[in-house]
Formats: sequence, C-alpha cells, structure tokens
Amino acid sequence: MRVTVVGGGPAGMMAAITAAGRGHAVTLMEKNNRLGRKLAMTGGGRCNLTYAADPEVLIRHIVGNPTFLYSAFYTFGSEALMDFFESRGVPLKVEAGRVFPKSERAWDIVEVLEEALAELNVNVLLSHTVTDIRQVLDEADGVILTTGGCTYPATGSTGAGYQWARELGHTVTDLRPALVPLLTKEAGIADLAGLSLQDVKLTFGAQFSEVGELLFTHKGLSGPLVLEASRYAAEGTEMVASIDLMPNLDASQVDKLLLEAFEDHPNKTVGNIIDKMLPRRLIPLLTKSPEIKANSFTKQERADLINTIKGLPFTITETAGFKEAMITAGGVDVREINPSTMESKIVPGLYFAGEVLDVDGVTGGFNLQIAFSTGYLAGSSV
Repeated sequence: MRVTVVGGGPAGMMAAITAAGRGHAVTLMEKNNRLGRKLAMTGGGRCNLTYAADPEVLIRHIVGNPTFLYSAFYTFGSEALMDFFESRGVPLKVEAGRVFPKSERAWDIVEVLEEALAELNVNVLLSHTVTDIRQVLDEADGVILTTGGCTYPATGSTGAGYQWARELGHTVTDLRPALVPLLTKEAGIADLAGLSLQDVKLTFGAQFSEVGELLFTHKGLSGPLVLEASRYAAEGTEMVASIDLMPNLDASQVDKLLLEAFEDHPNKTVGNIIDKMLPRRLIPLLTKSPEIKANSFTKQERADLINTIKGLPFTITETAGFKEAMITAGGVDVREINPSTMESKIVPGLYFAGEVLDVDGVTGGFNLQIAFSTGYLAGSSV
C-alpha cells in the first residue's frame, strides 16, 4: 500500500515510521530542508518529549478535547514512547515527571527518528512543498496530514493543513496562540525583565488560578504559569491578571508578619524591610513610600501594601502571538475524526495527527506526546 505523510515533524515522522514498519511503501514530504526543525527547538533545545505517567494522568493535562485522545494514549503512551527512544540508544532522564534525553540535545531525538526512517526505507522528500492536496490523495492509497499549526512560522508552520482540511470538507475551529507570553500595558514592566518568581499564585479572569513559576519579560509576563493561563486570553480584549506573592499566607498573616518586622526595626525604611521578604525590584510596585521609616508607616499604607502583596495587578492587552506561541489551540474538528484510527469521517483514506488537530495540553511534554501518540495511531491504522 502506498502511504504519503505530509509534514516532517514529530507526528509525521512517527506516522511514517509506524506505517513503514507495517510493510507499507511510505513517502514523507517536508517543506524544510531538514526534518524536525520545530522539534529541535522544544524545551529550549533540550526536548521535553513527554511526561512520565499513565494515560489517565496524561488525559488530565489535556485542555483541548481530552477524551478524544483516549485511544491514542492507551495505544502509544509515554512508557511506549520512552521505550522507543531508549531501545534505539537514547538514554532518557525524568525531572519532576518531565522526560528529556540525558544529553539534553533535542537533535538526538530528531536523529533517532531520521535513522528509523532510513532503516525502513521511507522515501523522504525534503524541500518539497505540496500545492494540491487532492493530487496527493489521488496518487496514494492513504494520506496522513501532519502539517502542524501556525506557531513558529519561521520553521515552516504556515497553517496550510487547515486550509487543505477545509477544502476537503472538514471544519476547522477557531485558531489562536496558546502556551504564549502575555503582553501588559503597565509602565516600567521592562525594569522587571528577567525576574523570576517561584511559588506565586497567578489569577487570570475567572478561568485560571494556579501556583507556580512566573517570569517577567521586557513586554509583559511569561513562565509556566503564564503560558498555561494564556489559553484564556481573548485577543483584542483587555483582562486583569493578579499575582499573589505570598499564597501560603492569608492577609491577616501577612499583616502580622509586617507588624512584627516594623516593631523589630522601627527606624528602618519600609523598602529595606520588604527587601528581606520579597525581591527588591518589586518594591516600587508594592508601595509608593519605600523611604518612609517603619514607625511612620500608617495603618492605611500597610493595608494597601498587604492588598498589593496578595494581588499585584497587571493589565493584559494581548498575547505575543503565533510567532512566540508554543502551540496552536484549535484546529481540525475532532468530531469529524475517528479517535480509534485518526481517519477522517468525511474523506476515506485521509488521516490527521499532531497539532493540526483541535487538541492541546499544558506544558510539560504533553503536546509532544499528543503528536507522537496520534502519529503512531494514524500510522498503524492507515
């Protein structure tokens, strides 16, 4: 059987390897001059390829259509993925559930996939741009679309797969950047660039309130907490995010902590006292009177300080867009895809896998696991 896979990312390479392993004559088409360019960028070049957990845990970390992935995760979950790479000579390590190659080289993952393709005699066509998806369908017995999303367009992710899906009768849900930094309008945000806060609570609208790590950028907010919250950002609509800098203490406990410090050091400035509790660079945002001595700081000023510590506000104006987003939320409507095979319910012989589908998860290796799992299922079903 002649199988054509369009797209040489993680989903496409896994689909091609799996289909070829079942005896099919497979052609893999990739518009770049090398496979896996975006894969090589993941995890800051370290490649967080999955999260070490059973399928039920993986499902709980999927925010876009999680139940659609039951068959894919149970057919080829994180344990199977780890076995795939370790059996091919890539030692892996686990950091708080997140799985990386021990070498911390994402290209090691890409190279193993390339070697497997070569061993199975997959016909890899690089620098090959598909212009007519119907012609591809006519020339193959089965076609697997793994063209990715709209993120990192410099790597070739143009969103063409969505247009092809529409041309073939599929519905594509609203596309938006996800796992993306957020931009704020507050003056002076650039002064905080590079400051990382651990174990703070980020509350974003009514949809998101979690504790974790946050990073300030020159234009706004990033870090794991912000990337996860970004899914709920509405482009063109300002939203307020607040940061609880001491989530383990309630307001009365923060008040007690400050009072004790003020009483112990009445002649120290408020700024010097706060400096012992929170990062110095935050002080201008926490109080307008950092130079006042503790014994002159009024009850109202202390109350205002406590409120700010428990809810430092920032106005979100927009996301950083697809150029900086890790993934695309939205995609080919999964109601039109058979979850047991990844085959289209509309076009027989057409399969979808990876980011082109309307499925996405939080950070931590879950989105790469989606790509590998759906790619494997499509490749084994075609």
